[in-house]
Amino acid sequence: MSVDVFVIGAGAWGTALAQAAIFGGSRVTLYGRDDAAIGEINENHRLSRYLGDTNLDPALKAQSDFAGLDAADVILLVVPAQASRATLARIGPDILAGKPVVLCAKGFEMGTNLRQSEILAELAPDAEPFVLSGPSFAHDVANKRPTAITLAGPDADRAQDIANILAGPSFRPYASGDLAGVELCGGLKNVYALGAGAIEGAGLGLSARSAFLARGFAELGRLVLAMGGDEATLSGLAGIGDLALSCTSEASRNYKSGIALGRGESVDTIKASGMGLAEGIYTAPVALALAQKAKVDAPLVEAVNLLISGAATIDSIVPMLMARPLKKEG
Repeated sequence: MSVDVFVIGAGAWGTALAQAAIFGGSRVTLYGRDDAAIGEINENHRLSRYLGDTNLDPALKAQSDFAGLDAADVILLVVPAQASRATLARIGPDILAGKPVVLCAKGFEMGTNLRQSEILAELAPDAEPFVLSGPSFAHDVANKRPTAITLAGPDADRAQDIANILAGPSFRPYASGDLAGVELCGGLKNVYALGAGAIEGAGLGLSARSAFLARGFAELGRLVLAMGGDEATLSGLAGIGDLALSCTSEASRNYKSGIALGRGESVDTIKASGMGLAEGIYTAPVALALAQKAKVDAPLVEAVNLLISGAATIDSIVPMLMARPLKKEG
């Protein structure tokens, strides 16, 4: 049975997810703020700024208002993590009450240190929270390349209901009841992607990058478990799957921004370059605060924060990490 899916956010990821929902048989409305992008989607079935020459399904309709949101069966919130609060406040709690809201941003809110589902609970307490995360790039999803991700909800059975709606011939969501763990993995992996990219940018070699990835996964595990996530999530798509992809591919904005940091560029220079939003730059200070609150040793998160703040260069950070006391692996 076809359902109505309303996607909020007509950037690369939001448009790709809207396309995937159409492939899965849903009726889809896509909301965006850029009139030029909306016009291009509706008239030319393209979003050239973000998705190049990818052909969009003619059934995908975009608009610049929330008309029809109240009739949607499922809502996907696909705006940057730092914009979630303002977007939810604009919609208001009444229209979201009782509706499944799938949160698709991977990051924590600066200032409050809240996860996306916690922001939703604060602004729309009667909405039903879900989180979409895992190894995926917008171009792959929009072009029907096989993609598997995690969809977490209040419980696995309810998550499966939403996964069944969003699934399509090339888009496979795996249901999970670990809402916190999936969110934590999604936000934290961006921080490690910055570090892995910095290693690449500094020319430290594949051995160093591989070691960083392995130790980053161990650190990620300590953080996720200390903050209420499930161990099983770490070995799944939202855990090691997303971490490995984000820490090895220049298609990841965080990894690409990390490369620039490793080459000595500042955060301001990277932002001004038009490279695109690297969510990890905003998430890293929050991740450090959460680690300190949970009393978890997180030297790699600390190192990334030193790098993005300009307090230290990678040439000085690496000797600091290598000089840490030796200990058993784990």
